[in-house]
Amino acid sequence: MTPLFELVDIAKSFPGVRALDDVSFDLRPGEVHALLGENGAGKSTLVKIMSGVYRPDRGTMSIDGQEVVISAPTEAQTLGILPVHQELHLEPYLTVAENIFLGRQPKGRFGLIDRRRMFREAREIVEGLGVSLDVTTTVQALSVAQRQIIAIARAASTTARIVIFDEPTSSLTDRETSLLFGLIGRLKARGLGIIYISHRMEEIFRLCDRVTVLRDGRLVGTRPVAETNLRDLIAMMVGRDISDLFRKEPAEIGDVVLEVRGVSQPGVLRDVSLTVRRGEIVGIAGLVGAGRTELARAIFGDMPYATGEIWIDDERLPPGHSPSRAITAGIGLVPEDRKEQGLVTGLPVRHNISMALLRSLSRLGVLSLSRERKLAERYVARLTIKTPSIDQKATYLSGGNQQRVVIAKWLATSPKLLIVDEPTRGVDVGAKAEIHSLLCDLAKQGMAIIMISSDLPEVLAMSDRVAVMHQGRIVADMPVAGLTQEAVMHHATGQGLSA
Repeated sequence: MTPLFELVDIAKSFPGVRALDDVSFDLRPGEVHALLGENGAGKSTLVKIMSGVYRPDRGTMSIDGQEVVISAPTEAQTLGILPVHQELHLEPYLTVAENIFLGRQPKGRFGLIDRRRMFREAREIVEGLGVSLDVTTTVQALSVAQRQIIAIARAASTTARIVIFDEPTSSLTDRETSLLFGLIGRLKARGLGIIYISHRMEEIFRLCDRVTVLRDGRLVGTRPVAETNLRDLIAMMVGRDISDLFRKEPAEIGDVVLEVRGVSQPGVLRDVSLTVRRGEIVGIAGLVGAGRTELARAIFGDMPYATGEIWIDDERLPPGHSPSRAITAGIGLVPEDRKEQGLVTGLPVRHNISMALLRSLSRLGVLSLSRERKLAERYVARLTIKTPSIDQKATYLSGGNQQRVVIAKWLATSPKLLIVDEPTRGVDVGAKAEIHSLLCDLAKQGMAIIMISSDLPEVLAMSDRVAVMHQGRIVADMPVAGLTQEAVMHHATGQGLSA
């Protein structure tokens, strides 16, 4: 069979980095082909070459056996290549129909947009995908899953033959993920080729036909999914056996570092009480909207609370305390959205690491560049951050290395309490294991840690205790020994309240 889309010996370099080294890849009609690799393996660079964002230094691309040159995203779209990014590029104040036909609205007489026809055709496209969605609704009112549907509908409304999904389920519930998979199945049945990128390994075995693995910018191999297994794929990705990746070690539990007493904020938190001790990792579990992130923000001083008290090492933080007061007290927060809340991506690594310590690194209001560089170099080495130099802009690092930079920023403040919100979201299995190992090492050194995660296996593997939240309350606080995912979900859905 002639491949629908084929890349041969693709190479691409950036200053100080060889991103791709003679990588070959092919996609067949009616196939879902997974593209796997650790952060920094070259997946994003390869996708950007496919979609016309980058030009390769060498190598060829062909569609239906005919060589093509893709110099811009518009050329890729003309050739039928449509990327559906993890961070969806939709216009929030336009309707569903307007987003589906953005830039190619149907015209009527005198060259004016035929809105009646646009809404009618948008309804037909959405209904053809087997979903119910009001095409007159503005995008800002929709969930992430519904926005994914719009992106798929946009593909279905064009001559797209190759659709690239980049981490499409990272913010979706199980139900929404099943809906998305159904839509992908319909595209596959129509003969489209699907390139699927995900860090969720179970999705690869559920959805994909073949899998290609990259490591350090090189092709490791391509295999039928039916002829491989999880252990083999991880070994291909990280270059070592899965048993070497991570093993949690116990830490000595000491005195109470954090005590939250009856903290409430109308509509957000309800009478929340929690303690965390030295050397202890307390996992916070719960469904989306349960109040987990809001609790972290209240502790860090980023969100006001109406009643209650927060104590650090027997010192009460003043009501309405600020983040700077929390930092002084010894609290660090690694937020769930590293790009929007944890980093200034346009600044170099060294500035991002030193950001919370500018006052202590300055003399008479002038930043000491030599002290900043020494600090950054120490934490780049300590956390094995992969970067050409500390002067590299954070935006050019992989997701896993960006997360390490955020963690380094807070470790540099020597916190007593470290709060990590979704610490491994969007990072590969190797980076996840290294972050887990780092958190365990910090606990063994006596740091108190709160870990918020939607990944229940991660919560159970990493925690000494699990606090479960439901509708702004902590409804269960249990030791992890003997705890199951089913028991956590029982409380997270509020069933324990009626028992």
